Amino acid sequence: MFAMSLAADRPVLAPETRPDPEPGQGEVRLRVKACGVCRTDLHVVDGDLPRRRTPIIPGHEVVGIVDALGSGVAGVAVGQRMGAAWLGETCGVCRYCREGQENLCDTPGFNGWTRDGGYADTMIARADFCFPIPEGLSDTEAAPLLCAGLIGFRAWRMACRPRPVKTLGLYGFGAAAHLLAQLAVFEGQSAYAFTRAGDAAAQGLAREVGCVWAGGSEASPPEPLDAAIIFAPIGTLVPTALAAVRKGGIVVCGGIHMSDIPSFPYALLWEERQVVSVANLTRQDGLDYLPWAVRAGVRAHVTTYGLDRANQALEDLRTGAFTGAAVLVPREEGS
Repeated sequence: MFAMSLAADRPVLAPETRPDPEPGQGEVRLRVKACGVCRTDLHVVDGDLPRRRTPIIPGHEVVGIVDALGSGVAGVAVGQRMGAAWLGETCGVCRYCREGQENLCDTPGFNGWTRDGGYADTMIARADFCFPIPEGLSDTEAAPLLCAGLIGFRAWRMACRPRPVKTLGLYGFGAAAHLLAQLAVFEGQSAYAFTRAGDAAAQGLAREVGCVWAGGSEASPPEPLDAAIIFAPIGTLVPTALAAVRKGGIVVCGGIHMSDIPSFPYALLWEERQVVSVANLTRQDGLDYLPWAVRAGVRAHVTTYGLDRANQALEDLRTGAFTGAAVLVPREEGS
């Protein structure tokens, strides 16, 4: 197998050839067809998330074809198209797992952080943490849904939980926001996109996918927001978003890593505004979201890179060189 891996003594990924791995008990082997490039991958590479295992193969938005089954696997067949997401395994016995909050498991495993992920042409995954990929989505369209789509979906459901949402602000209009905007519009909500100042390309994509307004993140929306979701890992956006939401509104922080949140006047939080975070995802999120996304006509705007150009894809993500999502594909299929 060919992979792009990260070692403890390197700041970038390096190509590596290994023997094909064999699936263990409860596992499947995937021949990777596409793997999305997520900001969390940048946090792993840059060390914002402490390295739990080295070397490690990043990648957790993985679409592949099952080509081998480990012992004890049921309900999955060789040749089936499956997806692997960020949450790769849980203990199943801690309080959170028992209470239906496996995203908060005390001893979880994560594809691309503690388990080798999808920046490779072959990957081992827990069968019971894989999702069937619905028909109607290509491999490259499906890959970003497995984290950018899923975390946006979980954040959106949290935003809609306290009160009905008609006006929704999305701060940081990248992979997650451009997918969620399509779902929100399908559900009859008015989406407002907040981008880097002067980012005409991202603002154009926002309008293309149905947002009613797009502007810089420091701008005030034309009307108060019922809810705001922050996808950019920038703590200063928390008070900015609080100032934009109405009384009783909610601000959801959707990233796994964020810079420090500065102090802000209590008046921004008063009148029953809320600030909450989203952590990881559950398998039920995936089972709910993927069919919903297909019904809503959600489509990822994708830039593809050959697997061996993973470092370039990460750098382009860092600098905002593309809009929408980036996806790695096997070397012979890369553009």
